[in-house]
Amino acid sequence: MMQNVHLAPETDEDDLYSGYNDYNPTYDTEELENDTAFQQAVRTSHGRRPPSKTSLVSSMGRPMTGAIQDGVTRPMTAVRAAGFTKGALRGSAFDPLGQSWGPAPPLEARSEDSPEEKIRQLEKKVNELVEESCIANSCGDLKLALEKAKDAGRKERVLVRQREQVTRPENINLDLTYSVLFNLASQYSANEMYAEALNTYQVIVKNKMFSNAGRLKVNMGNIYLKQRNYSKAIKFYRMALDQIPSVHKEMRIKIMQNIGVTFIKTGQYSDAISSFEHIMSMAPNLKAGFNLILSYFAIGDREKMKKSFQKLIAVPLEIDEDDKYISPSDDPHTNLVIEAIKNDHLRQMERERKAMAEKYIMTAAKLIAPVIETSFAVGYDWCVEVVKASQYVELANDLEINKAITYLRQKDFNQAVETLKMFEKKDSRVKSAAATNLSFLYYLENEFAQASSYADLAVNSDRYNPSALTNKGNTVFASGDYEKAAEFYKEALRNDCSCTEALYNIGLTYKKLNRLDEALDCFLKLHAILRNSAQVLYQIANVYELMEDPSQAMEWLMQLISVVPTDSRALSKLGGLYDSEGDKSQAFQYYYESYRYFPSNIEVIEWLGAYYIDTQFCEKAIQYFERASLIQPTQVKWQLMVASCFRRSGNYQKALDTYKDIHRKFPENVECLRFLVRLCTDIGLKEVQEYATKLKRLEKMKEIREQRIKSGRDSSGCPRGRRDGSAGSDSGQNCSAGSKGERLSAQLRALPGTDEPYESSSNKEPDASYVDPLGPQIERPKTAAKKRMEEDDFADEELGDDLLPE
Repeated sequence: MMQNVHLAPETDEDDLYSGYNDYNPTYDTEELENDTAFQQAVRTSHGRRPPSKTSLVSSMGRPMTGAIQDGVTRPMTAVRAAGFTKGALRGSAFDPLGQSWGPAPPLEARSEDSPEEKIRQLEKKVNELVEESCIANSCGDLKLALEKAKDAGRKERVLVRQREQVTRPENINLDLTYSVLFNLASQYSANEMYAEALNTYQVIVKNKMFSNAGRLKVNMGNIYLKQRNYSKAIKFYRMALDQIPSVHKEMRIKIMQNIGVTFIKTGQYSDAISSFEHIMSMAPNLKAGFNLILSYFAIGDREKMKKSFQKLIAVPLEIDEDDKYISPSDDPHTNLVIEAIKNDHLRQMERERKAMAEKYIMTAAKLIAPVIETSFAVGYDWCVEVVKASQYVELANDLEINKAITYLRQKDFNQAVETLKMFEKKDSRVKSAAATNLSFLYYLENEFAQASSYADLAVNSDRYNPSALTNKGNTVFASGDYEKAAEFYKEALRNDCSCTEALYNIGLTYKKLNRLDEALDCFLKLHAILRNSAQVLYQIANVYELMEDPSQAMEWLMQLISVVPTDSRALSKLGGLYDSEGDKSQAFQYYYESYRYFPSNIEVIEWLGAYYIDTQFCEKAIQYFERASLIQPTQVKWQLMVASCFRRSGNYQKALDTYKDIHRKFPENVECLRFLVRLCTDIGLKEVQEYATKLKRLEKMKEIREQRIKSGRDSSGCPRGRRDGSAGSDSGQNCSAGSKGERLSAQLRALPGTDEPYESSSNKEPDASYVDPLGPQIERPKTAAKKRMEEDDFADEELGDDLLPE
């Protein structure tokens, strides 16, 4: 055994721990059977001999514990580490911290160029990019989120390559790789890049090193569902369901719900029913119960619909009662706590859950009530009875009101009114709701007295009901008391600042009162709430037009057209504004678009025809005047314009035929006979004498008629001053003959103009009595200022009457 002992080299006394990391074959137990010295020590007392006083060293060349070296016994390791030696007893200073050795050497500076440090910094950067991507997604910036996710993916691949060069492959951070890939797939899906998202999910799912990656097949199924690839969606849902343990019941229920919804979309209602029935038996919830009712409704099973509705009603809400938010005492501390929790996040969540439950129940009742019994009224009665026996007893009255609304949809107003009148003896909230709807019904039927009566009842039952106040304001508005109507609308807004109907109506009221700045302010506020409301955009444009700001009016009308590009009235309005500004080309564009969408607007047709005549394209104007004559066949001026367009374009034969046709329809039209005489004279036809005789007879009859009108006006007893146009018209007497003469002269003035001379193709001197119907006095499209007063009816004909939400 001594042959394995080596003398220790002379070393510094302070290096007491050198050699500890060296391999010591003495402790190698695998070769003990072949070690002759060990076997001899076991069989004899050789190994138990006391050590000599000489300095012994271990096989590693280190003095053994207790050995005497330089007159000092080697201390035990723990004692020497504490700074205790026999030498210290002989006069050496006690220095356990080794301060007598001088200052410690400085720490080794971290090298930024080392591979480990580079890997650590790169890993930190990848984590930061993943976090930034998630934050951008939550803020709605999907494009930036995708860019950050891609950047994180690129840096993560570089990180993996660097780790493989420095460490072993098993030291790669799999959690970081998983988070990077999962975030990238999520961002692809959010940006509707479904193919890339599926490929990324496949990379995660196929990697066996990722634990629990199989549940991501749910996300893949969701993508296939969005792509309407329902068969693959069901396949991946079922694969995910197989890979999720049974202990995760909630997740399994959600996946089964997805499977049921997919079966509904494919029309496989029996399979959907199986999924939803299993969910309702294991863990019933509102969505599954509602979808189960939909499935039974699709196959028409009445009894199952009833049972499913009862299951839906029985689903527990798992929320506390409202009584805990009522202070039981006057303790100020308790009151402060109750005030603090009245509208906290938990309370808001409870309200949302209750509102969702009520929505599902009301929708299901409205869906199945018409089909579960012989009539929808009986079906509603059954649903009401079931609801009254449940925890949603307050929904019974709402169902009754929905029953009345169903009568309205079926145009059965009498039954609707009778149903609503049943609530007059109910509590104040239900009475107010029913009276509000009754007021709305009577307002639609223009029975303003009844509407006002029920509006008063609704307001008295619930003064804080904004719908009731709005309807009351509508009835006052209809009576012309705009100031009082504005007060009701203001009160409705004070009770509910989101009552858009009241805000819209108060804008109309201010416009009626010519308080245009306040009306504009109301409509701009409403525009901030309802960004794409066509009515609001029109009202803003109309107010700017009334304020004589056509540029702003045109700008808002452009926004209106972007919302409703096929609105012919808005297009014609915009064309009229451009026409008033002198921009004929833009006006023509919008008038033409208006005509294309609604080719029966006489004003638009007349403007287009006049535009083509002004631009010397009479042939194109013919089609518009022909359409006008079809719309108004009793108006002779349109047919006269068609004939005049033929004559202007040089087609005299067609013009003559048109005039003859007009004469057959309107034999007493003087203008038509004048042109017939003139054209027959130019062409040399024999019918000229016949038409000339008819013309003279009509002119003579016209003179006799005018003399009778004049004599009737003189003998009517009217003051001479009034006949002469003097100030005697303030006598207060009414002259019926004079009024009749004025109406007749207005009709005559409405006929085509008579100032333009007739251009003849012959050398004959034109007769001044022959006139062109398309002279300068042709009735042009109304100017914007004139149209403005006529089109106010659009703004006033629709008041925002408010029905309670169903």
